Amino acid sequence: MRPIRLGMVGGGNDAFIGGVHRIAARIDGRFQLVAGALSSTPEKAQASGAALGLDPARTYDDFKAMAIREARLKDGIEAVAIVTPNHVHYAAAREFLKRGIHVICDKPLTSTMADARKLVKAAEDSDALFVLTHNYTGYPLMRQARQMVAEGRLGKIRVVQVEYAQDWLSRADDSKQAAWRTDPERSGLGGSTGDIGTHAFNLASFVTGLELESLSADLQAFVGGRALDDNAHVMLRFAGGARGMLWCSQVAPGNENGLRLRIYGEKAGLEWAQENPNQLWFTELGQPKQLLTRGGAGATSDAARVTRIPGGHPEGYLEAFATIYREAADAIAAHREGRKVADDVLFPTVQDGLKGMQFVAACVRSSQRDGAWVTLA
Repeated sequence: MRPIRLGMVGGGNDAFIGGVHRIAARIDGRFQLVAGALSSTPEKAQASGAALGLDPARTYDDFKAMAIREARLKDGIEAVAIVTPNHVHYAAAREFLKRGIHVICDKPLTSTMADARKLVKAAEDSDALFVLTHNYTGYPLMRQARQMVAEGRLGKIRVVQVEYAQDWLSRADDSKQAAWRTDPERSGLGGSTGDIGTHAFNLASFVTGLELESLSADLQAFVGGRALDDNAHVMLRFAGGARGMLWCSQVAPGNENGLRLRIYGEKAGLEWAQENPNQLWFTELGQPKQLLTRGGAGATSDAARVTRIPGGHPEGYLEAFATIYREAADAIAAHREGRKVADDVLFPTVQDGLKGMQFVAACVRSSQRDGAWVTLA
């Protein structure tokens, strides 16, 4: 199957996440980057395109011009990756969606609830697909955990504990990455809640299949002068009676990317940590803990499907990210051919993005009301 022609908005020279998306798109050979509007500065956009070997004629100064021209080209892009700061997501995605170009967008969905709702409408009105890169759902052992929960191996879920702790914003920082993430105009309502809290919330929802009914949040901005939260403690109430807690922090010294998920049901529990993603602990009540490994004995069908190499050869962050791109490629291929997307093809959607935005807004609203319980509506 020929590679899908891919464009990119954002992700120019020195942009961390743009490079990650490009690697993820290449790993399985399903995409070919052929065009880009890589920076809001024309000079940097052109320099970034040249560094990536793009045709100068397909290196654009702005995303709207790119969307218009690429939609008209016989060999124009079929999909676009949007890897800008949050406040650009809606405007960029809208231009491509209305021209029938599939969108693969970094998280969170947008910077405001108003834009999130408009983007949901744009995606629903378009024939194109919308994929949100909550990449941690691509780990094989998270697919395994999801399948084990769905098959009832844990029994009815009682407790969900999820955390995402980092330390890189423990001091005031004027770097490019810190500057936009701590700026309400570009990041949105949430600081740590939007940047990493949405990942934690999405992963817990993905694995458990539970719907969040209400939450109680306590948000802090510990670093002086910071306008957005850099730490949050959130209590969760799920439909069906399960309870949970979510902690996200970017001011926790000693933590680099400490995403951790623990799920406990009537019959068993699961524990997983992103920094050691090839191991999943499973404990049946009254039995010794079992170490399940990626690619090892007992792998479920969902995990095996997204495992690339034999057990003992580690797969990590980039491969999990690439799984989202591979799932997107499978869905785009089905769309090309007029086929239904296979049921086992899983990727975060615009609706998942809306839930993430509702989660952030609810956290802010609850914290402003001294931790009052609020719904996500």
